[in-house]
Amino acid sequence: MEDVKISVSQFAVIVMIYTIGTTILVIPSGLAADAKQDAWLAAIIGVVLNLLVVCLYNRVGDHFPNMSLTTYNEILFGKWLGKLFSLVFIFFAFVGATTVLFYMGNFVTTQVMPDTPIQAVNLIFGIVVVMGVRLGLEAIARAAEIFFPWIILLFIMLVVCLVPEIQFEKLQPMFTVGYKPLIKAVMSVAGTSSLPFIVLFMVFPVHVNQNQKAKKAFLIATLFGGLLFVMITFLCISVLGTKITERHMFPSYVLAKQINIGNLLERVEILIAGIWFLTVYFKTTFYFYGFVMGLAQILNIKDHRPLVLPLGMILVVYSLVVYPNVAYMSEFDTKAYIPYVITIGLVYPLLILGVGAIRKPMSKNKNAE
Repeated sequence: MEDVKISVSQFAVIVMIYTIGTTILVIPSGLAADAKQDAWLAAIIGVVLNLLVVCLYNRVGDHFPNMSLTTYNEILFGKWLGKLFSLVFIFFAFVGATTVLFYMGNFVTTQVMPDTPIQAVNLIFGIVVVMGVRLGLEAIARAAEIFFPWIILLFIMLVVCLVPEIQFEKLQPMFTVGYKPLIKAVMSVAGTSSLPFIVLFMVFPVHVNQNQKAKKAFLIATLFGGLLFVMITFLCISVLGTKITERHMFPSYVLAKQINIGNLLERVEILIAGIWFLTVYFKTTFYFYGFVMGLAQILNIKDHRPLVLPLGMILVVYSLVVYPNVAYMSEFDTKAYIPYVITIGLVYPLLILGVGAIRKPMSKNKNAE
């Protein structure tokens, strides 16, 4: 795995898909609950915050251009403390993979196939995730490159068909929400779309060609993916209204049900489902990839493939118990998840920068002596 490299364009596609992921289906509901009709404004501010987070990650990546995060932890913090930080990191990746897998199973069993048990959905989806991770990073990146044009095509079809349904009066009154709900909404955007980028430190920058170009692609891809999310949020508020968006768990899926062109083109909500199936697959895969590769490096195992199947079995089982029910999921996502992801996705990288800045002068002094 040390010799695997992906192109800058492949990395950009991965970042865009990772940004879209669960964000376009789930987050508009939370934004409408917090920011009401200003949810689209919170989404725009959230994209700006995403770019700042990526700038931070680019800076952190400069500290270990030729190694993964788990390897750098042991160099920076020492063997045992470094392994402890790595365990916290891979646990975050594992929990991320299980929660996203639960989202997928919950969506399919409540919206698409209500008579199908969630165990069957999670098992089938988990098998495909395991296959992808076992084939390796190059195969996953090429698959993302193949599916990305279809994701964009489905998205464009969705937006074009919904333009006639926009009602600007549903966006009024504007700028009436206080700053506290707006800040909460912005943090939920960053917590879902950009702070989980820390998992990509198992890929970036060590497995990406042309480090400087990759950093620029990281920013551009985050901006582009964020714009797609802003468009979905704007459509949810302007077509469905604040109350309907807030009430539904998957408002963008309900949004697609509003498409009706001359009583000929209707009931095409599977478009948004198709976008979500593809993007969530890659998001789950990279969460799981970070978990598997991180554990392999902590245990000094050169080949990660023997770990994939047993860890995949644990992934599927834990995805069925990570949220006991939907009410628990909603409570966790609104109260516990944001502090958790800020700790891993923001405080931890800042700690790496701080310790790295201290250790660098110390190493220079030792070399001088």
